[in-house]
Amino acid sequence: MVAPREPAPGVGPSYDPRVRIGLSDEQLTLVSTWFPGFEVVTDHSWGLVDTTVLHLRADSGDIVVKAAGPANHHITREIVAHRRWTGPWLATASVNRLLHADAELNVLALSHLPGGLVLDDPHAVADPDTYRQAGALLAAFHHQHRVVSETHEAEADAKALAWLDREHRVDPATVVALRAAIATHEHQPVELVPTHGDWHPRNWLLHEGVVSVIDLGRAAPRPAWTDLARLARQEWQGAEHLERAFLAGYGEDPREPAPWRATLLREAVGTAVWAYQVGDEQFERQGHRMIRQALDLY
Repeated sequence: MVAPREPAPGVGPSYDPRVRIGLSDEQLTLVSTWFPGFEVVTDHSWGLVDTTVLHLRADSGDIVVKAAGPANHHITREIVAHRRWTGPWLATASVNRLLHADAELNVLALSHLPGGLVLDDPHAVADPDTYRQAGALLAAFHHQHRVVSETHEAEADAKALAWLDREHRVDPATVVALRAAIATHEHQPVELVPTHGDWHPRNWLLHEGVVSVIDLGRAAPRPAWTDLARLARQEWQGAEHLERAFLAGYGEDPREPAPWRATLLREAVGTAVWAYQVGDEQFERQGHRMIRQALDLY
């Protein structure tokens, strides 16, 4: 997460919040209706994409507002996920509560959770108990619903190939190797469950030793093991004790060799191409490392 910007003042006669907080006129009007006289505490927006994430304070308390432009699908995904799938986490106060949402204007409001990002806490991000808790939270989310898909794996490969058709900095020989690897994939039926889509310490909060969850902007039905891919290529590298703690919390290892290998390849391609397109060079370099690691499995 980028460093917080300076707090902005509350809405007033000479205050143009579009400049400071990234809301359209319509979004601002709606948020002001939901929370009259709000003040901006912190802007948590990443700045790489057009999603705005604000910590607000109003008479009703602290709130998180998320908004984006009309072509951004993350807000809609988050609204759907909060309405359909957050029950197990709400029962343990492990996720924000949806307060308001307008899918047409691409804006939502959530209750504010206490705590700091696990990723920003050197002790928490290296503590096996953090991963044990995260595994248990993910199991509760995954186990609430499942459905068999005959087409998911073929669709996932098609999406990876579409990423390779876009502008990127993957060298031509590697692109050939990636396409050849994807061509070997068998498209067997798989079980889909509700997945977070970005299950990683940057989306876990820690407060008084307890882990909670934020950011459902990539939530969708997918195979359970896809939520382990980012951890496997980052926090679990050279830290098998963290992987073991996570799986102990989860209760099993959902990965199957062939589809797991395919997932790591697709994740690598998406990371490298997306990061290039948004100008995140550090993340792009990570994507290229992931590609090399994924191809080594073929």
